[in-house]
Amino acid sequence: MAAFDPNGVGLENGNLFGLPFNFDSAQIIVWGIPWEVTVSYGSGTAQGPAAILRESPQLDLYDFDHPGGWQQGIYLAGIPDFIKTKNNALKAKAQAVIERTSQGYSVADSPTLMAALTDINQECRYLNQWIFEQAQTVLVQGKKLVLLGGDHSIPLGYLQALAERYDEFGILQIDAHSDLRQAYQGFEFSHASIMTNVLKLPQVTKLVQVGVRDVCAAEVETVVQSQGRIVTYYDPDLKKQLFQGVTWHSLCQEIVEYLPERVYISFDVDGLDPKLCPQTGTPVPGGLELEAAFHLCRMIVRSGRSLIGCDICEVGNGVWDGNVGARILYKLCNLMGLSQP
Repeated sequence: MAAFDPNGVGLENGNLFGLPFNFDSAQIIVWGIPWEVTVSYGSGTAQGPAAILRESPQLDLYDFDHPGGWQQGIYLAGIPDFIKTKNNALKAKAQAVIERTSQGYSVADSPTLMAALTDINQECRYLNQWIFEQAQTVLVQGKKLVLLGGDHSIPLGYLQALAERYDEFGILQIDAHSDLRQAYQGFEFSHASIMTNVLKLPQVTKLVQVGVRDVCAAEVETVVQSQGRIVTYYDPDLKKQLFQGVTWHSLCQEIVEYLPERVYISFDVDGLDPKLCPQTGTPVPGGLELEAAFHLCRMIVRSGRSLIGCDICEVGNGVWDGNVGARILYKLCNLMGLSQP
């Protein structure tokens, strides 16, 4: 710390933003999860954590919400090679299943594909358990954790660990998709089913979704039948209100009011306008501007609520995607540093 110059050139020292911290000295621990086995459209998000790390020294450390926020310590615990290796081995098996279902056929009549599907679902369980254990290691020390995906399936184990720590909490999901499918294409832990799996945790009392604009009728019906547990702000409805003169600030106030005292942010970058992260796995026209998303997250903190954790998923492998992903990571870390304990 004594030799570190926060005003100097961004250091490429193997740590996020070139910061001089290790696991013990940092208050925020980051794990990169290079996993996209069940992706059903574009690929490359398994390289998202590496892209964020690669571009992170480009950022200057002064943050307008928390100018000295870097001093809390942010440390990348790793981007495990064993996860990357497993991901690469399973993607070919998953692609065969995806191609079969995309053609309108069932995999049930193919012993080979059924075996592949069973193997993938089991390996996803193993990954969830590993993330659960890493999250517990971080949380028991009073630190906060950020997960970098990879696809949006990766935070389940982390949220299971938070559910053991807190009696209740809510989730703000920034996303182009509801992710409320049932075992999409046969994958129990698909990126399109993450919120279905998360809602099996009774401790998650509220799911507030913002920016959704690519959704099926069954997902809309799931929201309607949730009796208020799920509140979805569809992007076309948000845009309609903005075009009619409603301010984004007032909409953010309304959104935040639905959230309980403790809040987890699940930030899928395809919730943004795709010009910001064009290499994301499933881009959709429309979405939020980056500063609009930051304003919403900022208002959670200013309301006195506590940010207990977050994930950032679906960042592609492009230079610009990594740059924007790094900025999202740094902002959320600084906002977590400002939030109530």
